[in-house]
Amino acid sequence: MLLMLKDLPRYECLLEAARRFPDLDPTACEAYLNLLRAGDEAERRRESFFNEHHITAGRFTVLMLLYDKIAGEPLPQTPADLAEKAGVTRATITGLVDTLERDQLVTREPGSGDRRMMLVHLTTKGRETLEAILPGHFRHMAELMEPLTDAERRTLVRLLNKVAGKADSMAEETRCHAAAARVSLPSP
Repeated sequence: MLLMLKDLPRYECLLEAARRFPDLDPTACEAYLNLLRAGDEAERRRESFFNEHHITAGRFTVLMLLYDKIAGEPLPQTPADLAEKAGVTRATITGLVDTLERDQLVTREPGSGDRRMMLVHLTTKGRETLEAILPGHFRHMAELMEPLTDAERRTLVRLLNKVAGKADSMAEETRCHAAAARVSLPSP
C-alpha cells in the first residue's frame, strides 16, 4: 500500500511548482498523482475484501492462475510458470505455494516426464475456497467501477494500457542501461 496524500495538490500549486522545477509538467503530475491515488484506494478495498476471507492477494492470484476459468477444472502448473504469469520471483511463488499447501489448498507433485520438475495442483478444497470468494470479488470490482459508463470503462482501459506500455518500455530501457553499465565496468 502506498502512503498517499488524501487531498492532492491543486492544479494551481502544480503550476507554481513548475516555475521552480522546469521538468515538472503540471498536467502529467496531476494525472500521475490521481492514478496513484485511485490505484491505492482500489488496492485498499481489495485488501479489505481479501482480509474478510482470510486470504492474501498473492495467495488469491496463485489460486486463480491454477483455476481454469472456462472448464472450472484445476490447471496444474510449474512454480516457474506461476512466477512468470504473476510477475514475481520464484522465491515469492515458493513462499505462497508453501502456505497454500499448508492450508491444503494446493499440492505439489513431480512432473510425469522429469521427476525434478514439480507441478502445483489446485485441490478440491482450493477450488471450493476460490469459488466461494469469486462472487463477492466480482461484485466488489463491479461496484468500484459502477460510476463509469461502459464507454468510459473502455476508454479507461485503453488509457491505462498506454501508461502501462510506457512503464514497460521505461523498465526495459533501465534494464538495458544497467546491462551496458555492467559490461563497461573495468576489471579489478
